[in-house]
Amino acid sequence: MLLFPALLTAALAATGIAAAIPSRDDTTGNKGTASLLQVRNPSFEFRHGPLALAKAYQKFGAPMPEDLRAAIARFRLNQKRTTGTIATDPEKHDVEYLTPISIGTPSQNLIVDFDTGSSDLWVFSTEMSKSDIKGQSVYDPNNSSTSEKLQGSTWEITYGDGSSSSGDVYLDTVTVGSLTVPNQAVEAAKKVSDEFTDDAHNDGLLGLAFTSINTVQPTPQNTFFDNIKGSLDAPLFTVDLKHGAPGSYNFGYIDPAAYIGNITWTPVDNSQGFWGFTSPGYAVGTGRFRNHSMSGIADTGTTLLLLPKSVVSAYYKEVQGAQYDSSQGGYIFPCSPTPPDFVFAVNNGNVTVPGDMLSYAPVDSANQNCFGGIQKDTGIGFSIFGDVALKTSFVVFDAGGLQLGWAAKNL
Repeated sequence: MLLFPALLTAALAATGIAAAIPSRDDTTGNKGTASLLQVRNPSFEFRHGPLALAKAYQKFGAPMPEDLRAAIARFRLNQKRTTGTIATDPEKHDVEYLTPISIGTPSQNLIVDFDTGSSDLWVFSTEMSKSDIKGQSVYDPNNSSTSEKLQGSTWEITYGDGSSSSGDVYLDTVTVGSLTVPNQAVEAAKKVSDEFTDDAHNDGLLGLAFTSINTVQPTPQNTFFDNIKGSLDAPLFTVDLKHGAPGSYNFGYIDPAAYIGNITWTPVDNSQGFWGFTSPGYAVGTGRFRNHSMSGIADTGTTLLLLPKSVVSAYYKEVQGAQYDSSQGGYIFPCSPTPPDFVFAVNNGNVTVPGDMLSYAPVDSANQNCFGGIQKDTGIGFSIFGDVALKTSFVVFDAGGLQLGWAAKNL
């Protein structure tokens, strides 16, 4: 949640910027807005801390630390020794939530991850080997009257562990909520890495970062948001992720009922294609505020909160029984008692990540020790404010003002 000192009275309002962004009340009857609710993933994917951490390294092509690589190898070996299915109680742990979209004419419905840390719209397709499709819905360009192959164009995403996803490109009609883009680049997968293949209910990914890091060659293609933003009432979208429940994405407006108090704005650095910003410091629990610049990105596609080594060490010094566990590739601590909150600054405001959201997942069958929701960003090149941080706040991604807005909400 956000904690605002009394002096924070939304300075942008005085400049007219805040007033220029429509709220839900301003957009009644207008067409330049859309609201989408996520849906629960019925596969009830269990939480595994090292896998969540490894995914971030893979996503950004960073070299994976050897102890983390070894932890993943042991996990995969143990999976092969069992029936291949790991049952968990979905009421005890968060599960994955996805968002429905439709592609083509007539509409082909798929459920995808919305990812502010990448810029490709890619989906499972009929061009894949049937052995690589394990329950996913697939895009069939031959069954769409509006599909047109983008001749000579290909895409490929290579991960840090050497695995990759790749395919060719079609232009087709894509609908997200009530928003439709004709001739949107749809990247049809021919090959998909195991981490996606093994998730039977995730049909692909819709990137919401900036077009500059789209991977289509020889000519990068606009993201869905870049194509639609000129038609929106305001060139922005908002993210309202929930803890243990489906969240929502709104396009073109800010819903005043979704947050509490004022929105604190911070400039965005998109020079690397991400929603980058700099946090000026942090605090642990009720401890003193520490000035420590942390440059990072707001990324819905990364689960954990990844921060500089010194910040992570300072946090875990205050967590009872915390230790770095090389067998897990990250910090663990006793699941009880609840660890202290973590606070990071956004401009002149503070975002508080409650301690009960920082016990990411148990690392043993007795639920005695938990994998921490905060881990090191070593080797990635920047910090990542992933879902552990984002779900504590209502976050505005404003492409017009090139800024991020953070506000408190009911948790």
